[in-house]
Amino acid sequence: MSTSTKLLKLLFISTPVGHLGSGLGGGVELSLYNVAQEMIRRGHQLQIVAPADSTGNNLPLVQIPGNLQIIAQSQSRTAPINMPENSVLANMWDYARQVQNNYDLIVNFAYDWLPFYLTPFFDCPIAHLVSMGSLSNALDAIIKQIASQFPGTIGFHTQTQAETFALKQQCPILSNGIDLSLYNFCTQPKHQLAWVGRIAPEKGLEDAVAASQITNIPLKIMGKIQDDLYWQKICQDYPNAPWEYLGFLSTNQMQQVVRECKASLMTPHWIEAFGNVAIESLACGVPVICYRRGGPVEIIQDSKTGFLVEPDSVTGLVNAIARLDEINRYTCRHQAETEFSLSALGDRFEKWFYSVTLDKILL
Repeated sequence: MSTSTKLLKLLFISTPVGHLGSGLGGGVELSLYNVAQEMIRRGHQLQIVAPADSTGNNLPLVQIPGNLQIIAQSQSRTAPINMPENSVLANMWDYARQVQNNYDLIVNFAYDWLPFYLTPFFDCPIAHLVSMGSLSNALDAIIKQIASQFPGTIGFHTQTQAETFALKQQCPILSNGIDLSLYNFCTQPKHQLAWVGRIAPEKGLEDAVAASQITNIPLKIMGKIQDDLYWQKICQDYPNAPWEYLGFLSTNQMQQVVRECKASLMTPHWIEAFGNVAIESLACGVPVICYRRGGPVEIIQDSKTGFLVEPDSVTGLVNAIARLDEINRYTCRHQAETEFSLSALGDRFEKWFYSVTLDKILL
């Protein structure tokens, strides 16, 4: 049987920083849902292993109890590898070890040292989707080791992200994709802006709030509050800015707000691996204004589907907001349909999965 007709048995291992549906996993949750959905649509068998209390959007879930992992971006680059007592990460991978012979491929969505370290000890091949740029010396070292020992098994969302790890090997660049049917196009936006993301220092929300205050255009803020002290400081520093916090919304609720905005602002103070918010906004016909930093640089077509501005420049954001009438919202939607559909996503991931499992499925 050729690789083009062989259907795979896939085991997806979710992020250990929060249960699916909590928003704590950020873009990883959306990526996992979308890749899983498309693989099942193509006929592959699939199971998702995730922390207890996860919601699967009707996808097949095995829920594993245990304590959540500390998020990597809250730790220093030189911090030692640390795991809580009764770690859900360890428990998920112990489950994977027990059932590995039932699968052709294990796909790791966790940005954590342990799954990479365990790779040589598994009989089933493991594909690792790296969800962030370089943040930890220990994780960088193990990623380099596995990339060398198991070529082609480390996947990234963007080339910009991959370059932060300085690997000698060329690795698959997989981009991302969304279910475009969930995002409704809007031709006539309201006089408002959107900001969507985890509310944490590396996301730079305060810059978007400052731009909203300067332009006096209302800013709709959506996302999980991950750092309470950071959020409180923004509230204290900008008491008179025209912003409104709408909470952590479902995809349907979020797109109802975003599609009616003049633009989405992305203000990362770190290297974003990709930027799902960018393609979700484009799917609604909403241009994206973002710092010229990280993954969004490979998504946004400057002056066509948004604007890329000087990193950390609120003035740059303000100047770009003044130019929004230059953007054709139909062009934004067209880019999403062309590059970021579930079908395009599935083609990229399916090719990667086949390449990692090639030796096994030809036996």
